[in-house]
Amino acid sequence: MAFWWPLLVLAFAYGICRFLLMLIPPKVPSIDVDTSDVLDDGNQQQENSFIYVPPRGTSQQSGKIVQCYEPATMKYLGYVPALTHDEVKDRVTKVRKAQKMWAKSSFKQRRLFLRILLKYIIKHQALICDLCSLIRISSRDTGKTMVDASLGEIMTTCEKINWLLSEGEQWLKPEYRSSGRSMLHKRAKVEFHPLGVIGAIVSWNYPFHNIFNPMLVAIFSGNGIVIKISEHASWSGCFYFRIIQSALAAIGAPEDLVEVITGFSETGEALVSSVDKVIFVGSPGVGKMIMSNAANTLIPVTLELGGKDAFIVCEDVDLDHVAQIAVRAVLQSSGQNCAGAERFYVHREIYSSFVSKVTKIVKSVTAGPPLGGKYDMGALCMHEHSEKLEGLLNDALDKGAEIVARGSLGNIGEDAVDQYFPPTVIVNVNHSMRLMQEEAFGPIMPIMKFSSDEEVVKLANDSKYGLGCAVFSGNQSRAREIASQIHAGVAAVNDFASTYMCQSLPFGGVKHSGFGRFGGVEGLRACCLVKAVVEDRWWPFVKTKIPKPIQYPLAENGFEFQESLVEALYGLGIRDRLRALVNVLKMLTEQNPASSSNKRRND
Repeated sequence: MAFWWPLLVLAFAYGICRFLLMLIPPKVPSIDVDTSDVLDDGNQQQENSFIYVPPRGTSQQSGKIVQCYEPATMKYLGYVPALTHDEVKDRVTKVRKAQKMWAKSSFKQRRLFLRILLKYIIKHQALICDLCSLIRISSRDTGKTMVDASLGEIMTTCEKINWLLSEGEQWLKPEYRSSGRSMLHKRAKVEFHPLGVIGAIVSWNYPFHNIFNPMLVAIFSGNGIVIKISEHASWSGCFYFRIIQSALAAIGAPEDLVEVITGFSETGEALVSSVDKVIFVGSPGVGKMIMSNAANTLIPVTLELGGKDAFIVCEDVDLDHVAQIAVRAVLQSSGQNCAGAERFYVHREIYSSFVSKVTKIVKSVTAGPPLGGKYDMGALCMHEHSEKLEGLLNDALDKGAEIVARGSLGNIGEDAVDQYFPPTVIVNVNHSMRLMQEEAFGPIMPIMKFSSDEEVVKLANDSKYGLGCAVFSGNQSRAREIASQIHAGVAAVNDFASTYMCQSLPFGGVKHSGFGRFGGVEGLRACCLVKAVVEDRWWPFVKTKIPKPIQYPLAENGFEFQESLVEALYGLGIRDRLRALVNVLKMLTEQNPASSSNKRRND
């Protein structure tokens, strides 16, 4: 006891000191970001006060500029340049030069960069939500409510930063591996080096997080990054770039380490052909084109594409609870959720009750303009998307489906335009309908019956997509078993979309939902050149030396030696391995292996 007592006292004192140090906040510089030209203070210039009407039947626009507008009111916000091929090349060249310096930076400097960003985000939440600053800009660009923007943009980004601060360095340090039996005298490890310049082409639905998500891992792993933001969310993206620039300046990092570029397909194609890796978030069609272009330079690609996620409800659930989750999963913030539920499978025993409850919820909520800041059911952010949704709905109705609830859009505001789609609950659906096969990305809830766990697994896997799924059951083991059989990249058991808030986990899909992962260790290391390294364990005292029988010129017993060596190392029986080892040692000590070999053959 006398021996252990001092150790216990020291351990207790160490713990107290660590706790006290945790109470002392780190010294993190503050940054100022100019918001004067993005705040809506009622004094906007006349040219930014009209209602913008995009051309019909085409993509949003084309040409040398990208027009920006609020999706809720179509109020014109301004424009940003559509960069040409040569302009993109020039930006990448600047980033590449800056990255060579940044690759030598310490993890201490990289963590300070993250803390500065985190401090700014947390400090400005009130300004962000109340004064149309950061998150309000997301709302103006994508039509989100303040709460949805905070949940989907702020919390996920803060969690990402926190995970990198806590664990990022340990996962980028050299990782030592087993050297195996034949290389016991060697030390084997894996090193993680920056790839160079990462190119990210991101979607519009989470304009803040979709920029910060690839940027954070790229910079922390020593890379530079060029981010091509969506033409549908360029207004907010350009402001977020200012935050990044200010944080880089605060730590003395190269000013060209991060670039945000704007434009259309030409801009994206130029980026793919210029960088060392591409991360893409978007549609399967565009993802295939990016893969094709990336094949020309043989660079790695991470694709996070469409989804048709299954939402499975077994008969033993708390119906009120699951109905609330289901409505939020597909109807609220519609057209903004990535990995959103799009196919609902409900057990036959509770089918009618479930439909009744979600119908009641939908009818009780009146759709309103997203800038009201309370709730958002039915908002669309992409021009002409409502026409696609009507096509999917009409196809289902023609094949026997029935609408049981449809929200009202009577109070969306006098200045709002047709950027809304009525929240719709539809039953009697089946897999012959386009609605159950094509990604909708809108506020339509198709509900289908199932009778057994085997049947619902088969239904859930009957899709060209495989991004995520959610399974609800009063028996967690049952829910876990169903989820394990669904061919998807992420799964939530008795919850919805919770996997994305666990930033230690990889995120991505299979099949037409893409491949590769961002998030977690896998996403962080995917931004690295993974290098295998072997070196002498006890150098210079023990070095690799080629045994005499297999030195050039080869001895006549060279193969016999090699045969015995393999058996000595990997033989299944200990007697066989010992006998082979004796032969190996014997051949190593023979003075004239050639003569001995000839003698054995003559005998």
